[in-house]
Amino acid sequence: MASKGITGLTAQIKDKLIQQALERKLRQVEQQTDAPLAKSTQADNIPEQHYRFYLHPGYQQLRIINDGAARMGISNPFFKLHEGIAGATTKIGGRDYINYASYNYLGLSGDARVADAAKQAIDQYGTSVSASRPVSGERPIHRELEHAIAEVYDVDDAIVFVSGHATNVTTIGYLFNAKDLILHDEFIHNSALQGMVLSGAKRLSFPHNDWQALEKILGEQRHHFERVLIVIEGIYSMDGDYPDLPKFVELKQRYRAFLMVDEAHSFGVMGTRGLGIREHFGINGKDVDIWMGTLSKSLAGCGGYIAGETALVEHLKFLAPGFLYSVGMPPPVAAASLAALQCMLDEPARVTTLQARGQYFLQLTKAAGINTGTSAGYAVIPAIVGSSIKAARLSAALFQHGINAQPILYPAVPEKSARLRFFVSSEHTEAQIAHTVEVLATELGRL
Repeated sequence: MASKGITGLTAQIKDKLIQQALERKLRQVEQQTDAPLAKSTQADNIPEQHYRFYLHPGYQQLRIINDGAARMGISNPFFKLHEGIAGATTKIGGRDYINYASYNYLGLSGDARVADAAKQAIDQYGTSVSASRPVSGERPIHRELEHAIAEVYDVDDAIVFVSGHATNVTTIGYLFNAKDLILHDEFIHNSALQGMVLSGAKRLSFPHNDWQALEKILGEQRHHFERVLIVIEGIYSMDGDYPDLPKFVELKQRYRAFLMVDEAHSFGVMGTRGLGIREHFGINGKDVDIWMGTLSKSLAGCGGYIAGETALVEHLKFLAPGFLYSVGMPPPVAAASLAALQCMLDEPARVTTLQARGQYFLQLTKAAGINTGTSAGYAVIPAIVGSSIKAARLSAALFQHGINAQPILYPAVPEKSARLRFFVSSEHTEAQIAHTVEVLATELGRL
């Protein structure tokens, strides 16, 4: 006779029941959010959830998810405390791990030359410029970094911001308005989406990397708007694939639109010298109107940049709120990124090794029957497992084996696309990668 009660159920069925209960609770929270406000002029009648943070719908959803995970025996996979430089390896809780949760693609965060440049900048300029750059925060190191970025893109000028996320928000949010149209890949980064919302422009998405779908939308919509901006990425950080950039350049020219390329994950990764998707396809820097990138990945710093024509950069420097009203980039951060860029240019073998390691990881995972989606093997390789619970459990299992790889869960991706995401660096060895894929395949089979 079958055993009764939840204790007699298999782990898989228990997980399913708990997940269904969580989904019901989440729906209840969403319904409460949509409920109309009570009509009253008296403060005493205002529902408590409208003035208490612990009753905020977003926090309630977070608590439901966390409580459900705890009941399933899944520990929180986030906010792990790294006790040193996080590159191909890291130390967490006193234990060494093979690390796939770092954007340190070229191993330059922690490089002695990069660290020395930051230390020298502290000695010369201090740890902060203590003002916005237009007011009194301008330092020579800012312009040196911007000139170097403009040179590698073969464009007029560049501007650096203290936050990569804010770079997209303030640039898109300021340059476009309600009379404009913004067309973007359906997988575009949150920072770009937030900028679009801020701008007030009409926003339409097109299927991932589908330039033909974009062409159809342009044909139908272009004449209804003043400015049209097309936004794509160099490498998509969730999937590790990239667009056919020349096709998008052709469309932007034919329909007289602006084209913006977010190179957060492609600069330092693509091209023979790491100069990004532009070098990969051999296109002219001026064929793209707005080049965006971050300093926190291959360039071992923090912040973001915009590169393009003089009019674009001057416009942003004098009027974009995220630059005008923000403190200037700390000198040691600017110096570190400038030094990292020079190291990358001087040592193209770092890029070659990174690309080889990424291809090796992709080759082994495919041979093991692991679903890597559309990844091209340029540093970002997902292992798609199909549920958030599975992804969290797989991450925990790998962690027990000394491998740190973060799960990507709903709502960051659709539930059926939940995954582990592996960021490969030039510092990973083939032995580390082979061991990782072997453990990954074994643990995935157990799930």
